[in-house]
Amino acid sequence: MALWSVKTPPAKASQLAPVPHAPVRSPELQSQANAILDLKVSIHRALLDKINLSVLDQLPRAQIESEIKEIVAELLEEKRELLNAKERVNLVSDVLDELLGLGPLEPLLKDDSITDILVNGYSTVFIERLGLLEKVPTRFQDEKHLLRIIQKIVSAVGRRVDESSPFVDARLADGSRVNAIIPPLAVDGSLLSIRKFSRNRIGMDRLIELGSVPAPMAEVMKALVRSRRNVLISGGTGSGKTTLLNAMSSFIDGRERIVTIEDSAELQLQQEHVARLETRPPNIEGKGEVSQRDLVKNALRMRPDRIIVGEVRAGEAFDMLQAMNTGHDGSMTTVHANTPRDALARVEQMIGMSGIDMAPQAARSQIASAIDVVVQVARMADGHRRVVSLSEIVGMESDTITMQEIFRYRMTGRNEDGTVLGHFEATGIRPKLLSEAVAYGIQLSPELFRPETQWH
Repeated sequence: MALWSVKTPPAKASQLAPVPHAPVRSPELQSQANAILDLKVSIHRALLDKINLSVLDQLPRAQIESEIKEIVAELLEEKRELLNAKERVNLVSDVLDELLGLGPLEPLLKDDSITDILVNGYSTVFIERLGLLEKVPTRFQDEKHLLRIIQKIVSAVGRRVDESSPFVDARLADGSRVNAIIPPLAVDGSLLSIRKFSRNRIGMDRLIELGSVPAPMAEVMKALVRSRRNVLISGGTGSGKTTLLNAMSSFIDGRERIVTIEDSAELQLQQEHVARLETRPPNIEGKGEVSQRDLVKNALRMRPDRIIVGEVRAGEAFDMLQAMNTGHDGSMTTVHANTPRDALARVEQMIGMSGIDMAPQAARSQIASAIDVVVQVARMADGHRRVVSLSEIVGMESDTITMQEIFRYRMTGRNEDGTVLGHFEATGIRPKLLSEAVAYGIQLSPELFRPETQWH
């Protein structure tokens, strides 16, 4: 089977769009860059008449690449265009990225040092590398080209984006999280945000190596999971909540049945017995939506040992608390909040979003009895992500949830290069979890909790 075919119907032309190189910044070379771009556009269009798009999924990439090289060579000869070896390689690479991948985004997706890709219109792309944002010369041909790439992403997971539904959450095949929003909501052109997932799973050992978690605190986290404590991970956008959730989940016994619930499936649990559930948006008629709350309710009928919700945002928080309070100990979830106390306030607000009329004191009582530990993560000013607090919920006093901080990160200053200086420390409070862990055969040294204990 080959890519060569009779003329491809024009209706399929949108499947292959020209992918220009990054714009040349030197003004004196701009005309040369435009000439190369025009050539690539014409070559891409001519390729549509030569390529049998219907067989792409049935051929190995090596064969596709080999045949594309032949087609490009023939077209260049027909057009009497001279390209050097490097330019030919770049052209073939661009075509393959467009046919089999996400066009101009492919080099960024393949770069493991990049954690976020942020597209602000077809000509402006930023990335996050090592926790810091920087602009890159990557660009799309035009707004239509960017829209085609967005449609390619969302259609692969059965979602849609158009004027009637102008924003969408989706995921890539590798689990990377995608959000897109298009005009008229995006005023200056379509916006695309990709939160990449590392090809190599980041476990607790790696977090210790990176300085995000000190080894003694990791031991306590392991004990929390093994002794089936209910954990709420709190943090701001991009602070590493999901990464920490993945790392902590690695301590779950492989014999337990875990049900995960997410808007866009991105958790990377390592156990064998994992049932993964994902929400579904409404169809074009506004019907067929399946929310996280629906999935949490359904998960209770699936005989789970633990339920893990990727992130609670609304009324599903109430159902999650009910699950934690009714025999599903060891469940975990995340929430957007800047402090442990704010995290509990957010959960209380979400209970109100469930439509259930509950007095504030009753809601706080539910929270205090369901959640055992709040782990706060943060992205520091230098881009590093750290666990900045581990707090235990100890009960209620009057109508207030009482908490005690066990570990914290204390910032002491900044280096000349902007690096944040500080250390992890124990507060000196002996947590209740010590005695509870013993019931599960887990011994934690009291030395871990001495007030003078510090780790860098």
